[in-house]
Amino acid sequence: MPKFGAHAFLWIDEWTTEKGNKAIRAAATTGFDIIEIALLRPDQFDAANHKRELQAAGITATASVALPKDAHMPEQPEKARRFLIAALDKLEAVGGTYLCGPLAFGVGKLTGKPPTQSERQVVIDTLGEVAEEARKRGLSLGLEVLNRYETYVCNTLADARDIIKTIGASNLSLHADTYHMNIEEEGFYKPLLEVADVLGYVHISESHRGLAGTGTINWDQVFQGLKDARYTGPLVLESFATPNEDLAAATCIWRPLNASSEEIAHGGLQFLRNNSERFNL
Repeated sequence: MPKFGAHAFLWIDEWTTEKGNKAIRAAATTGFDIIEIALLRPDQFDAANHKRELQAAGITATASVALPKDAHMPEQPEKARRFLIAALDKLEAVGGTYLCGPLAFGVGKLTGKPPTQSERQVVIDTLGEVAEEARKRGLSLGLEVLNRYETYVCNTLADARDIIKTIGASNLSLHADTYHMNIEEEGFYKPLLEVADVLGYVHISESHRGLAGTGTINWDQVFQGLKDARYTGPLVLESFATPNEDLAAATCIWRPLNASSEEIAHGGLQFLRNNSERFNL
């Protein structure tokens, strides 16, 4: 049975010391093994405080980031690199080992064109440098794929695999997200199978961002694909049940989701357990 996790924004609208600890406790109380920390402001992250809270709650943490608007990696590689190194500092301090998310581009940054070869090379060079720094610390990275409305750099699992294989770092893997796959991929089973060699982290997110199993995603394909890909990493619920204005704008959530935070958390965890057992993950 895999480890099950949940993104902190299932319970809170921003990561502060107080709200972050609330999310840690909520994840543990619900029964999750992992909480995904929203490490959006490394300079304001109280790692020592949260490490104590994680230890008291008895769960572990991963962390995800989104590059600042002025640190779009193809255009501002040094700013992006510095931000990611700062995030690694905090990840290491809080006791985590996996940093994931759209590491190579700014969310919502579009140029009106596909990525150029020079932009791709900047991403490969810069992300390779960050991966090497992470390796020295015993940390790993997961490159997330986003849909075409949120980035032009990396839209499909195959796009990310190509970048990852070109970099060739053993501690760099692919972070898949079923919400984005539902927009960009030709189904779920085959794309997951084709990236089995680099798949390291999976966001379980419904087509409408709400309660898993109540939308249009073909979950049988997802879980059969994970099974046949011999995936052994965590399954992490991602939903934004209580977004603030900035988060709502970034994720284009304009109306309430179809269930409360607690319903999405408890129902989602049961959904993960039931399907993991059914497909013998």
